Amino acid sequence: MARYLISFDDGAMIIPEEELPEVSKAAHAVVDAAKDAGVWIHGGGVINRDSSVVGTDGTVTAGPHQEHRLGGFAIVDVADRAEAEAWAAEFAVACRCAQLVRELMPDPDV
Repeated sequence: MARYLISFDDGAMIIPEEELPEVSKAAHAVVDAAKDAGVWIHGGGVINRDSSVVGTDGTVTAGPHQEHRLGGFAIVDVADRAEAEAWAAEFAVACRCAQLVRELMPDPDV
């Protein structure tokens, strides 16, 4: 099994406000399906207005930061990339925007 990050950019999800409840319901249905399948690890929407960047010297710069605008994400534990992409396709339909799929590096010490 491998863990994958499925995510979308904050600007990608352009939905009229009156349709947000329908999109939320559809996205939660995919989450429930992933939980039922035993592949769900964690996920959610991201609040960008309260973001900050912490530099290597400890300097904190308040956001939001346009180059780091993650809209939402899911982490799934699946057999392979094809399965992760299948879940990403489900989220793409539910959220009405393309999803980025990245494999998370395993930690051999955990």
